[in-house]
Amino acid sequence: MQRLIRQSLLAGFVIWAGASSASAQPHSVPPLVIPSTPDRHVGKPIFLELVTPDLDASELFYGQMFGWRFRATEDKAPDYAVATINDHPVAGLIRREVAGPLTRKPAWLTMFSVRDADATKVLAEQYGAHVVRPPKDIPGLGRQAIYADPQGAIFGTLVSVSGDPEDELVPLGQWIWSSLHTTDPDTDAGFYQSIFSYQVFDLPDDNGGGHFMLASDEYARASVNRLPAGQAYRYPYWLNYIRVLNTDDTITKLRALGGKVIVPPHSDRHGGQIAVVSDPNGAAFGLLEWTAFDSKEVLP
Repeated sequence: MQRLIRQSLLAGFVIWAGASSASAQPHSVPPLVIPSTPDRHVGKPIFLELVTPDLDASELFYGQMFGWRFRATEDKAPDYAVATINDHPVAGLIRREVAGPLTRKPAWLTMFSVRDADATKVLAEQYGAHVVRPPKDIPGLGRQAIYADPQGAIFGTLVSVSGDPEDELVPLGQWIWSSLHTTDPDTDAGFYQSIFSYQVFDLPDDNGGGHFMLASDEYARASVNRLPAGQAYRYPYWLNYIRVLNTDDTITKLRALGGKVIVPPHSDRHGGQIAVVSDPNGAAFGLLEWTAFDSKEVLP
């Protein structure tokens, strides 16, 4: 029975993830880095895409919340918009409606840097990933692929044509952290280590273990966490956090704009306040206070 449930959920993931820009005609997306750089930071989350049924409402919400500006792609695709801060791409927003009983809520897709999309596909399959969308060139952006990891969490890989952003503190309103929530943290941490050659750090957890930090180039990239016991029925998922100055003030604004609070603000292990929220369409993301004194550097 559990296997059938997992197969049904995975089918739903495939339907949902297949609705991303990679499954449609490629759009011309602005480069991530201007001017281009040869730098690669394998395993670093470098771009996100939101799959949503209401593109206009999403643009309005995120624009008012975080000051994102939106522009059409060069081919003026009506179902795709690029969000920017200071003219730098922050995310892609895709209008898709997927009908059927396995439809998922709108969600953010996390894309990790790789050097070779096709070699990564071979490696991902070798370690048990399901290929949702094989590598495909996205004009202006790079070569992208989408997978479900062995536990079913959806993620993407990207070889950016312009190189990867520097490892520096992002401005307020940009993505600051990514966190995997899964039923089997040990196995998933090993999977991503095999794919991205992460350093894996087993960190103390007050809730009974299952918390890992993933690092590359001596820089923390993401974490792996056990799904709470009361959420064991939920599918594994990646959750991404936006850097904010004050979580409480941001939540007041979010509620006024129609967003919802999933996990109220509480202290994170590094000392700042953290919360999990959703936009008016139901796409979940996190809020994280991060000061100029906080660092992601990992001692060698």
